[in-house]
Amino acid sequence: MDYRRFYQSGAWYFFTVVTQDRRPLLVEHIDRLRESFRLCVARYPFEIEAMVVLPDHLHTLWRLPDGDDDFSTRWMVIKRHFSTGMPGYDVSFSKAKKREKGIWQRRFWEHIIRDEEDWRRHVDYIHYNPVKHGYVSKPEDWEYSSFQQAVRKGWYESGVEIEDHSIVMAFE
Repeated sequence: MDYRRFYQSGAWYFFTVVTQDRRPLLVEHIDRLRESFRLCVARYPFEIEAMVVLPDHLHTLWRLPDGDDDFSTRWMVIKRHFSTGMPGYDVSFSKAKKREKGIWQRRFWEHIIRDEEDWRRHVDYIHYNPVKHGYVSKPEDWEYSSFQQAVRKGWYESGVEIEDHSIVMAFE
């Protein structure tokens, strides 16, 4: 497969990352996931503008530093740190050969943010996602989201209704 990614230093990127076979591991191991992100940010700085973690996938919007376009290494660090010490699952020979444990899907979906409207649509999508999947009735009720931080930053008013921006995703 000829898979191409668009790398641009200092850009904003939206990502979707999914567990293998949509296993509901992420909320159950939220502290491990948070530690994985902290470790990565310490080694390879970037800003997390918005994020939501659901049991089997996460969405996040990052701002990379000027002069840096290496989001792939960051995802490798996060996935590897999260997986270390976790029990593995039955995997194919090709996955075992690459030292994969069957915790994450091999790839992730990325989208470079084009302008302010695109940024807003993706931030709204992130925060509305737990409602879309039926976990809660309002974004502020999902504890594994940056929604409350966004309210504190003035991006939303408390109790605001967020539109469901139907962004077409490769994994959903």
